[in-house]
Amino acid sequence: MLKHKGYTGVVEFDDEANVLFGRVIDLNAVITFEAKSTTTIKKAFVDSVDCYLKTCKENNIEPKKSFSGNIRLRIPPDIHQQAFVNASEKGSSLNQFITEALIHEMSV
Repeated sequence: MLKHKGYTGVVEFDDEANVLFGRVIDLNAVITFEAKSTTTIKKAFVDSVDCYLKTCKENNIEPKKSFSGNIRLRIPPDIHQQAFVNASEKGSSLNQFITEALIHEMSV
């Protein structure tokens, strides 16, 4: 993954075209980039993000997709129940229990 100004880019390799291509994943627009080598893909990513930010500023558009903090989960009922029980045993809400589990998983 690539990082620039708080944005994240993911890169893949197209074997047929023999190019690296990527996209910025945390924007409210589709931003892509490509390059022929690993040494130039980061510059292509940075240039794409900078161009996007410049265009947003010129057009008075909020560039970054905001996340609401609400996630709708579909989990098996028995897992839901066990999570609720575990949260209750810890004196925590289910929301806090799941938040802590996500934080723990992302820090590993």
